[in-house]
Amino acid sequence: MSVNTEIERKFLIKLPSSSFLLSLPHTEIVQTYLKNDQKGVTERVRKRGLDGQYVYTHTKKTRIDPMSSIEDESEITQEEYLRLLSRADLDKTPVHKMRCLIKKGDFTFEIDVYPFWKKQAVMEVELPNEQAEFVFPDDICVLREVTGDHAYSNARIAKCIPQED
Repeated sequence: MSVNTEIERKFLIKLPSSSFLLSLPHTEIVQTYLKNDQKGVTERVRKRGLDGQYVYTHTKKTRIDPMSSIEDESEITQEEYLRLLSRADLDKTPVHKMRCLIKKGDFTFEIDVYPFWKKQAVMEVELPNEQAEFVFPDDICVLREVTGDHAYSNARIAKCIPQED
């Protein structure tokens, strides 16, 4: 189990070409939100991998402010994953996405490509502190910052998909 403070900024970007995205390290993710009784805590399970090779995780996230949260995450077995799916929040649809990684300097940028958008994607960068400065990767067109905009959180996307800009 790993408990840490996650500090990240999130950006809406123009969807890069498929050939560019597939040239990057990437993985498929299915993220399912679970019902829980803890106020202010979001709980989810995730299936992540490619070609039948998957890793499963269970995460509880408590938001501190728009940029930071406390994340309690542990790797689980496929059996635990399937058992936890029985607690799926039926008001939320599982979120399917492809995650692509770009390393630039000391930072790794994660591009989440969703099947319901044709022109845009979401890019996140985890930071060591809220004041950390970084340079965007080449070939990425940032449309706008969406840090703190709940419409672009995966938990909200599971309930309501935002329209493309």
